[in-house]
Amino acid sequence: MSNETFEGAASEQGLFSWYKDINSQQWKAFIAALLGWTLDAMDLLLFTFAVTEIAIVFNLTPPEVGALFSVTLFSSAFGGAVFGIVSDYVGRVRALTYTVLLYSAFTGLSAFSPNITFLLVCRVFLGLGMGGEWASGEVLVAESWPRQHRGKVIGMVQSGWAIGYILAAILATLIIPNFDVNLGWRILFLVGITPAFLVFYIRRHLDEPEVWKKTSDMRKEGKLGENQGFTLGQIFGRDLIRYTITATLLTSLCMIAYWGLYFWIPQFLSRPVEEGGVGLGPKGFAWIIPINIGAFIGCNTFGLISDRFGRRPVFVVYLLAMAVLVWFFGHAKDLTTVLILGPLIGFFGTGFYSGFGAIFSEIFPTRARGTAQGFCYNFGRGVSAVAPPLVGFVAGIYGYGLSLVTVSVFAVAAAIVVLTLPETKGKKLEAE
Repeated sequence: MSNETFEGAASEQGLFSWYKDINSQQWKAFIAALLGWTLDAMDLLLFTFAVTEIAIVFNLTPPEVGALFSVTLFSSAFGGAVFGIVSDYVGRVRALTYTVLLYSAFTGLSAFSPNITFLLVCRVFLGLGMGGEWASGEVLVAESWPRQHRGKVIGMVQSGWAIGYILAAILATLIIPNFDVNLGWRILFLVGITPAFLVFYIRRHLDEPEVWKKTSDMRKEGKLGENQGFTLGQIFGRDLIRYTITATLLTSLCMIAYWGLYFWIPQFLSRPVEEGGVGLGPKGFAWIIPINIGAFIGCNTFGLISDRFGRRPVFVVYLLAMAVLVWFFGHAKDLTTVLILGPLIGFFGTGFYSGFGAIFSEIFPTRARGTAQGFCYNFGRGVSAVAPPLVGFVAGIYGYGLSLVTVSVFAVAAAIVVLTLPETKGKKLEAE
């Protein structure tokens, strides 16, 4: 079954009958990308639950803790660009394998950090793998699945972030309170290495998307004409530079908003009320789970709705809803309010991530798609490195609650940028 089959009969029989359009190789691509992104999120976000203990052990201030996390985001920008290029030249599946092994290995090594410098180096290499995984996995499923279901599959893959966040929260809840301050976070990081080998095994059995194979053959035979040059240079050529700049600006604004909120949510929930938090203590980590159940539903819902109504309008609605909800969530002072607003924050504040893979895969050509997505998405992630220390600085003055409200400005700005991109729903991906 071609990944460009359009509007099959099964798609018209019911809301969930679309699964009949998908063959076994396409399901394998989805499962591999989903597991890779889930474990990527889990390994990255273990740090957000361990920051209190790490700060105590290494005597760090809140801005220094934020900066330590920001190093990972910044290095992911480089990793995304590098592995995006790798995926264009050697294949999506190979690039995925390299990135998973990289981020899982350095998560495990973080557990043995004797000092902050060692931990810092581990976070840098973890970021390289983390950035590359998204660039490879999103392109793999975008090129493998039928175009009428592209939004759905990317939404399902993106929901792995919420699953990974939930896994990190569960592990932190089970491990950190039951060990001393210098041991709990180390065990947490050590656990982060174990699932990667399963993903590596699965990916050995995947085939490259047909559209990539055809483009790769054209590249080898010199049939890409004036587009034969280095892919990183191509995305800054006259035909693509507008999309490159706009897509990079969009991801930058969105991720500043996201990381400004999500990095500090565990601390916001656990900190005492007099410090601007909700006052739930370490048990507050468990309330991350309802938030990410909302995120899981939001990512999948985004894909379903955008396949029907288009990428741009759905993206804008999610971002504006996030901007409004964050204001109320930042003023929450009791568990009831957290339970009501948390899933909604997760739904809209994470769900919009499902739009990146669909839009970017449709505005960039196959010859440079991995490079473009890796660069634009992860450059934005690198820019978002300013968010944790920025919000930490505001929190030090006004408290954690009020500091979260600052992200609303970036969410609104991102919604405006989305409107400058073309609507690409249902676009056929060509070998070019």
